[in-house]
Amino acid sequence: MNFKSDNAAGVCAEVLAAVNEAAGPSAGAYDDDRWSRRLDAAFSDVFGARCTVFPVGTGTAANALALAAMVPPFGAVACEAEAHIHVDECGAPEFFTGGAKLLLVPGEHGRLTPERLAAGLAAHRGDVHQVQLAALSLTQATEAGTVYAPDQVEALAGHAKARGWRVHMDGARFANAVAHLGCHPGDVTCRAGVEVLSFGAIKNGGMSAEAIVVFAPDLVEALRFRRKRAGQMPSKGRFLAAQLLAMIEDGVWLRNAAAANAGAQQLAAALASRLLHPVEANELFVKLRPGEPDRLRAQGFDFYDWGDAGSDEARFVVAWDTPAAEIAALAAALQQ
Repeated sequence: MNFKSDNAAGVCAEVLAAVNEAAGPSAGAYDDDRWSRRLDAAFSDVFGARCTVFPVGTGTAANALALAAMVPPFGAVACEAEAHIHVDECGAPEFFTGGAKLLLVPGEHGRLTPERLAAGLAAHRGDVHQVQLAALSLTQATEAGTVYAPDQVEALAGHAKARGWRVHMDGARFANAVAHLGCHPGDVTCRAGVEVLSFGAIKNGGMSAEAIVVFAPDLVEALRFRRKRAGQMPSKGRFLAAQLLAMIEDGVWLRNAAAANAGAQQLAAALASRLLHPVEANELFVKLRPGEPDRLRAQGFDFYDWGDAGSDEARFVVAWDTPAAEIAALAAALQQ
């Protein structure tokens, strides 16, 4: 019973059907097909604002290329200390920006605030001897499974823009955040000051497509070339576009995310005071007792150990398609 990661989840039926439909003859390649041509308008409808969409094959590519369009090689990106772009992307942001640095700021339950940014970066002089801060990257939902509300995003984006920084959002679990908030997707992105969103689909029932959603027109042209140069512009791009359209055009992305969130809430109810962070999306971080990780694994539950070695901290992730019986079994085991 896999509670390790939603990266291991299945592909939803709507995406499979869209890929199958796109498998027939198609007039056009390299984004010149009827699926790719619909992307900008379809995403603009979702966010209530004009945007340009670049499909890519991984979230790492989406994040790294977005930041490369925003930050010069002598620049820096401010991000939370546990951000995926720092911990889990093998230096891809630094590589694609040509050497820009990531400046880490500790958050609370994974979230940054303007005050934490100011305090965490207070020692950065910004003179010619140091990298120049050029962007803020926020993770939604955060690496602690928490969520930024619209006013929190707006405050952070305002703090960044007052200093001349661009604003990027890593939305690997963006759908889970929106499903939790119940707000309009634009309220936590373009209307709040986000200029580029890495829109996650693979964790949420997609197969092999993520999207760079660009709200700032001045970044579009550079991203066209950066995407191609990075090998992220496949000739049969209709298969990526078809997946993304299948996710957003009938609300599949939010239904899948809501199912994952609901499963996480069921587990949260079984854990009470043992949670390390509030459960606001589909991840749970838990303090187990000595010996409990081994006993849970012996019952067939797979999950990641978290925190420092020997801490008995664990992470459980509920996917959009995690069977209800497995969620109930884990909840019962945790209660015991």
